[in-house]
Amino acid sequence: MPGLLLGDAFPDFEAETTNGKIKFHEFLGDSWGILFSHPKDYTPVCTTELGRIARLRSEFSKRNIKIIALSIDTLEDHHGWTKDILAYNCEESACCSLPFSIIADSKRELAVALGMLDPDEKDKDGLPLTARCVFIIGPDKRLKLSLLYPATTGRNFDEILRVVDSLQLTAGKRVATPADWRPGDCVMVPPNMSEEEAASLFPAGIYTKDLPSGKKYLRYTHQQ
Repeated sequence: MPGLLLGDAFPDFEAETTNGKIKFHEFLGDSWGILFSHPKDYTPVCTTELGRIARLRSEFSKRNIKIIALSIDTLEDHHGWTKDILAYNCEESACCSLPFSIIADSKRELAVALGMLDPDEKDKDGLPLTARCVFIIGPDKRLKLSLLYPATTGRNFDEILRVVDSLQLTAGKRVATPADWRPGDCVMVPPNMSEEEAASLFPAGIYTKDLPSGKKYLRYTHQQ
């Protein structure tokens, strides 16, 4: 289903992975999920990305996030590539494994269905590669955020974690997060909330930035 929009139900699918066959919604359970796509196995930027994801395993785990990757190669290639990723992380492949699965999509069926292909980046046979997609899926199995990077640009995983923190905070509280927000920073009161409701919801207090327009829409409160 190309053209997934925010809030859409994320498609359920079956796939072969490096840790066996999965049904995606069943795999997610009640957790948040992130599906990362990668252009190809044994490529430099992808190797650094998957190595970084592996090193961040505890950060994803404490946020109740299940990670899964996708690349348009075979399971055999994925298993061989895993050893390189572990070596990049200076881990012994004999005693370690990646803390997430990699989906095999050698026929590009899933990449096509999820709108992941980059028409400008092609392999040696002239076939389009997958872009660097990031799909963040909530426990309700709906798409909460999507990011799309070209094959030449590696992702910033600190930013992805920051985005997850904002999504999880705002899913449970009626607040918004400003530019460059980090956990613990002040959050913003939504503009459609009345002063009376805001005062009752945020007893710690609200402060408003004065603006030339005189409009009181920049309202802040401490993160609770």
